[in-house]
Amino acid sequence: MKSSFRIPVIFTLLSILLYSCQEKRVKTEVINPEILESAFKQYKEKSIDNRRFGYQVIAPLIAKRHALFENNVLGESVEGRPIHLLSYGKGERRVLLWSQMHGNESTATMALFDLFNFLEGSAEDGFESIRQAIRENLYLRFIPMLNPDGAEKFKRRNAQQIDLNRDAVRQSSPEGIILKNVRDEFNPEFGFNLHDQNRYYNVEGSSLPATISFLAPAYNEAREVNAVRSKAMKVIVGMNHLLQQVVPGQVGKYNDSFEPRAFGDNIQKWGTSTILIESGAYPGDPEKQYIRQLNFMILLDALYGIATERYLNYTEEQYIAIPENDSKLMDLLIRNVETVVGDKAYLTDIGIKSSEEFLDSLILMKGNIVDWGDLSVYHGYQEIDANGMVLERGKIWTETIPLEKLTEKRALDLLREGYLAVATEKTNQGQAHQLPLVVFTEGNEPDVNTTLDKSPLFFLSKKGEKKMAIVNGHVIRLDNGENFSFWQLVE
Repeated sequence: MKSSFRIPVIFTLLSILLYSCQEKRVKTEVINPEILESAFKQYKEKSIDNRRFGYQVIAPLIAKRHALFENNVLGESVEGRPIHLLSYGKGERRVLLWSQMHGNESTATMALFDLFNFLEGSAEDGFESIRQAIRENLYLRFIPMLNPDGAEKFKRRNAQQIDLNRDAVRQSSPEGIILKNVRDEFNPEFGFNLHDQNRYYNVEGSSLPATISFLAPAYNEAREVNAVRSKAMKVIVGMNHLLQQVVPGQVGKYNDSFEPRAFGDNIQKWGTSTILIESGAYPGDPEKQYIRQLNFMILLDALYGIATERYLNYTEEQYIAIPENDSKLMDLLIRNVETVVGDKAYLTDIGIKSSEEFLDSLILMKGNIVDWGDLSVYHGYQEIDANGMVLERGKIWTETIPLEKLTEKRALDLLREGYLAVATEKTNQGQAHQLPLVVFTEGNEPDVNTTLDKSPLFFLSKKGEKKMAIVNGHVIRLDNGENFSFWQLVE
């Protein structure tokens, strides 16, 4: 669970902000996690509160930067949106950070604007020694949104349908050319490649999600470790050390197979110590605002660690010891439910994943049965032990009911009578609702047959009594009607 810190009202920089790393061979300082959390709360960019935003949202945030930042436009995306480079610091060690190479991976972008606010913060806030170490020792360059066209549509690829992270060599996209040119001209010692990963990654050997995953990419097929890659590994160890204090057991590591087209692998190959950070999932955080905080914390800590050379405290062996990512998570996992096919009954597990759909500020989750059978090696964000329960097919209420007359009570009554779906007027198609059943219009009658690759729409019954309804991957407990506050569209 997320750690909860009590932040002291008054603290001194020397006694609380930093503590000495005595046992390591480089005497330096480590930032206390609760102070990083305090810094985030003070400097969070409040104008961004969800992960779906485009260039028009960040443009004024870039324009308002103080004199401490230099702002340059590197060029334009395919559709003509500016790609900005922000520079900060006057040190000799060069660090390049780029985010939103994939347009729908915006968690770190949010954290960068929090970081910009922090770097411009007041010298009286108690954090100045951190800022000073970074400002005096590092020369930072940031590309906060490399793929503004993808961000506009909240899609992974750019307007050419190119995955920018596979365009390091061919250089078919203007965005890829821009990133390559910046790397070559700036020649940074360190590079941070900032991404999001899907929520189905778990930490190997655990049911916990990989909330943050790392990789020091390989630079050749043999996956050798040279001095450049070794430094990236050590920086990652420092970030993992911090995260284990706030989200213990929720850090994974990607397999380091060499991908010859990828920017991360090639930038490592070109001599920049490259750190991949992937933001995954945290229970109860659909907009990734807590994971945004974690990004802020680890980025600030890593930059301070590079500025003070604290990363030299760590070893390659500690990096290797970070558990790898696995992909064994489902949104909903139903175990041991009795299912009948023909005249034969058998037990099965049912694995359900949900895709995200967006309507303005709403997140709508649409479920799909992705696996069926023995799923004992999988885990679910939500799990049901259906031992003693039977999977029961539902019915469709085809009499048209106006949407405004479909109250929560009426919907629950229909469920208890065995109906999982109800028809409404065609004029309501595409309208959002929070009713605990499927609402459809003429010609869009749902399929209530339960099988692989179908929308999950069925009951779980025990001794002839319906205990739960599974509607589009959501669980409605029919004894009390709880747990049905979710958004759907009229189909």
